Amino acid sequence: MNELQADLFEPKERDPIGVSPIQAANVGSVPQRSPLRYPGGKTWLIPHIRVWLRGIKPKPRLLIEPFAGGGTVSLTAVMEGLADRCMMAELDHDVAAFWKTALEYGPELCTMVMRFEPTREAVAALASKPPQNLLQHGFRTLVLNRTRRGGILAPGASLSRAGENGKGVASRWYPETIVNRLWAIAELTEHIEFRETDGMRLLEEFVANRGFGKVTNVSTVVFVDPPYTAGGKRAGNRLYAHNEVDHPRLFELLAESGAEFLMTYDRAPEIVSLCEAFGFHAVRVMMKNTHHDRIPELIITPRPVFMDPGFNTTPP
Repeated sequence: MNELQADLFEPKERDPIGVSPIQAANVGSVPQRSPLRYPGGKTWLIPHIRVWLRGIKPKPRLLIEPFAGGGTVSLTAVMEGLADRCMMAELDHDVAAFWKTALEYGPELCTMVMRFEPTREAVAALASKPPQNLLQHGFRTLVLNRTRRGGILAPGASLSRAGENGKGVASRWYPETIVNRLWAIAELTEHIEFRETDGMRLLEEFVANRGFGKVTNVSTVVFVDPPYTAGGKRAGNRLYAHNEVDHPRLFELLAESGAEFLMTYDRAPEIVSLCEAFGFHAVRVMMKNTHHDRIPELIITPRPVFMDPGFNTTPP
């Protein structure tokens, strides 16, 4: 009996939200696509993403990720041929600088990565000096992301201390690995579009125009992982510089879009109510947080995608 099945037999009140038959992936079991370490990263979700996208016929021409962050889902979709191309959007100016640099100056960024020695002094000097151009800005974001605790870029974030094997700030600085990921992105720049903009504004533009150019709602899918603060949880304030989202409006836009979408949220009463109000379908995936506590994450789609009667706890 696995952990998900065991949950179903625990003597506690039945949750009206069913459990996905697909378990959260171990981070080491799927390819790591993004050069960034992002708080709330979605590598664990990749098995669900594959099932979701492979079930859409014909293959999506465009995947939109309006709150891109580390961009794991977009990169996976393009690199594994699950969508023809992706459009990532990010409002955070520092994160946006990284993605613009990776797409426009990939080779130069790789050279800077290989030459950098991540000592506390070098990282502090980089953090204190305003970047003079886009390349410097993108590199600065990458270095701070990979040397700060948890990859957090929000104001007040501290550098890693002990880190892995006592290596401190250098514990997550793997130059060869980072460069390999950057080269993989550089080879697919024709399939990756980035916009520095508010994700909500991007979705509103998409709905208003009924698509982007020749890519219509029918041939477009949307992956939404908002820097949420729903249900009274304020982790977004600590992890992200931009963390306020109009949740009802987000649900409304997705309903109006007519596109297939997959959205993730904490299991908050506010979000469950919105799913019911808009007729969306949700399943739970049990996650382990940094403290190894098991918490439910919701996967929300416009129609049932992850269904298995042997796992579903929804009352008849």
